[in-house]
Amino acid sequence: MKKFIQEFKEFSMRGNVMDMAVGVVMGTAFSAIVTSLVKDIIMPLIGLLTGGLDFSNLSVTLLGKAVLTYGSFIQSIFNFLMISLSIFLMVKFANRVSSLRQKQNEQKEKVLEPSKEELLLTEIRDLLKSQSEK
Repeated sequence: MKKFIQEFKEFSMRGNVMDMAVGVVMGTAFSAIVTSLVKDIIMPLIGLLTGGLDFSNLSVTLLGKAVLTYGSFIQSIFNFLMISLSIFLMVKFANRVSSLRQKQNEQKEKVLEPSKEELLLTEIRDLLKSQSEK
């Protein structure tokens, strides 16, 4: 039993597992924010454009007994699309910032390196200096 507990402890304290756990918690919180955005802001605006249509209340009754609430399904699809779009935009923004930083670092490195002309002039100077010393 002690070996099992030790293995579980090693597994749960690995960096990847902890990073994944943080990602899941952050994703859940982000999902709640986007769900509220869709439910409380975007869907009422869509309702205005469609003449007050509320998707969440759409349903159909089959054979007088079974009620299919397809409006909730439409709402869930829309929530998923909005969350996916938001994550896509965040990743795109993060990649853009990262590439801008990388370009800035490359430019700094280029500035620090002497140009071909400077290298050639330095070589000529050194040759002239060595000839004058002879």
